[in-house]
Amino acid sequence: MSAAPAGITVPQHLARSVGARHGASGRAWLEGLPERVGSYLDRWDLTLERVLDPGGRLSLIGYVHRDDLSPAVLKAGLITPETAQEHAALTHWAGRGAVLLLAAEPAEGMLLLERLHGEIPLRSLAEAKAMLEAAGLLQRLWVPPADDHPFTAVADRVHALAEGIRRHRDLPGAADTRPLADEALSTAEGLLGSATERFLLHGDFHHGNVLAADRSPWLAIDPRPLVGERAYDLARLAQDRLDTLIGSPGPRGAARRRLHQLAEAVEVDHDRLRGWTLFRSVAAGLHSLDAGDAGTAQLYLEFADWL
Repeated sequence: MSAAPAGITVPQHLARSVGARHGASGRAWLEGLPERVGSYLDRWDLTLERVLDPGGRLSLIGYVHRDDLSPAVLKAGLITPETAQEHAALTHWAGRGAVLLLAAEPAEGMLLLERLHGEIPLRSLAEAKAMLEAAGLLQRLWVPPADDHPFTAVADRVHALAEGIRRHRDLPGAADTRPLADEALSTAEGLLGSATERFLLHGDFHHGNVLAADRSPWLAIDPRPLVGERAYDLARLAQDRLDTLIGSPGPRGAARRRLHQLAEAVEVDHDRLRGWTLFRSVAAGLHSLDAGDAGTAQLYLEFADWL
């Protein structure tokens, strides 16, 4: 027997995140969310145990159990260009290195997922151990896509990010970053022109998007899938835990050692990893600056400068 829609509360963290990023359309989506979740509890014969709070930034996460009492997770996500093909990536991986998809209604952003240990992210491990585990898991996820795959190409995502860099590099407070932004743009252009790999990528792979599991030590969640070269995917992992990296002795040298270690661990070209890490860090930093988050912007832009 499913929970009534009236018993479903949207976490404040989700409401603030969606409202800030998506304005009126986001607020409209939030308003109808409890009713939609309730309808899928009925449709898939689920019983709601609890809604995770804070949960996701773009999704309501509910712990549920199925009619056979097996545990699962109902994810009700806002559909964006980055998240629209999450179900397709999970279907392609079929549980290999990633959470298992049990059911989906992509047009509604509804996914029924294998229950993992949400309270134990890879981030709970010491950094060196976490990076080792992450590198091994990424190698399981990097598989060729099907010929008729629906996924966005890395080149298309890069072009969108590059346009953001061009807009944001003239922001107040960004004048000192202009040479770095120009370097990031020219580097990305050169990398796209020489790219040859074609793998299915996670797109947002970091320690927070890897959880402990029962059938495998660690499994990835929340892909924003792309097709392209592995170094682009690895660059997101290279950005992880910047707050601890910046506080370490000799952070510039530590950042460069991290890139060398990651490149060697998964046999990715170091120069390509360095270039994509520079580009993605500048893009993230300027985006944070545009959003008014000066602290996060400084972390990303300092990291990019160290490279």
